[in-house]
Amino acid sequence: MSLYCIIYTFKNFIMRRLILTLIFQFVLTIVYSQNNRARDLGIPLDGKTGKLNAITDVKGLEVGHTTLISGEGELIVGEGPVRTGVTTIFPRGKQYDPVFAGWYSLNGNGEMTGTTWVEESGFLEGPIAITNTHSVGIVRDAVIEWEFKNNHFDPLPDEPDVFWALPVVAETYDGDLNDINGFHVKKEHVFAALENAKSGPVAEGNVGGGTGMICHQFKGGIGTSSREIMINNTTYTLGVLVQANYGTRESLTIAGVPVGKEISDRQILLDPLKHREERGSIIVIVATDAPLLPHQLKRLARRVPIGISRVGGYGGNGSGDIFIAFSTANSGAANRENAQQVSMIPNDQMSALFLATAQATEESILNALVAAETMVGKNNTTVYELPEDEVVELLKKYGRIK
Repeated sequence: MSLYCIIYTFKNFIMRRLILTLIFQFVLTIVYSQNNRARDLGIPLDGKTGKLNAITDVKGLEVGHTTLISGEGELIVGEGPVRTGVTTIFPRGKQYDPVFAGWYSLNGNGEMTGTTWVEESGFLEGPIAITNTHSVGIVRDAVIEWEFKNNHFDPLPDEPDVFWALPVVAETYDGDLNDINGFHVKKEHVFAALENAKSGPVAEGNVGGGTGMICHQFKGGIGTSSREIMINNTTYTLGVLVQANYGTRESLTIAGVPVGKEISDRQILLDPLKHREERGSIIVIVATDAPLLPHQLKRLARRVPIGISRVGGYGGNGSGDIFIAFSTANSGAANRENAQQVSMIPNDQMSALFLATAQATEESILNALVAAETMVGKNNTTVYELPEDEVVELLKKYGRIK
């Protein structure tokens, strides 16, 4: 072998090693930059999760976020500080194919638009969006415009030029951290959350609609989880996504441990002239590929409060606790012209799905709490993240983990 060939081979070897090293370091950076989740702390949780332990374990489902964070210090309405955003969920990706759905409200001090038509028709016809309380209107209007521009609808057979939509848009209040009356969520932010929606891992904590949210007086936000269930020798997936912004410190419970009573410090630091009261809310989205009809999906939505209660929620007077469940089975069931045959799981075999809903809701809330990070918002209001080390020590103290 010539000296030139030896040098050339050696240079290629070094280059390959360098490229592999850079790729390895990049992967490590991604892995270790991700926030912890509840199971990473050893919190004992029941049920078999899907591959991602996320709502996107339901095949075809996509989630998108737009996160808006800017400014600091004193509140100037219309300027900031801004701590808000939008989260979107497409049941079947960006194709138009309505899904059977059902909804339920534990306490109605909140908003989820479009639910009267979901109740009447049995279908969810487009994406779901979640944002802050005072941005529901613009988000709803933007979803309609996006659907029209992207032909995300099925024209009426006798009136092909007619388009109408009643989007499902939900909210929780982020006004303790965010300039909520500055109306910072714009149409382009909604479009971005819709366009960027994708399958795969779902960002949690201080993202999207959950950016400025507070849960049990720790930093809250977006959380997700999933379960796999076997019914009649068939494996189904059920996923949950929450926007958690509810609850008192005293009632916070993790794996049966009264964590909120044990951790009395790290209280929210507010403007001294302002009295903090519990005025939560939680929005929960339940998705499954199990073939269920609308009345059965409403039954699923009614099981969400069981999971919330495990973490210490009780549907306080000021809380908007609103839930929607849908099934991605029975594609084409919303055909406007032809009769359709649909399948359903017998009611007698739904108990496993009820349990999965409670389990995945509980874990989604815990994932939101664990992923969220301390945030300073308007007027320097500070909401602290859940102290993970203290939680682990409490779980050991109460014998929940070793």
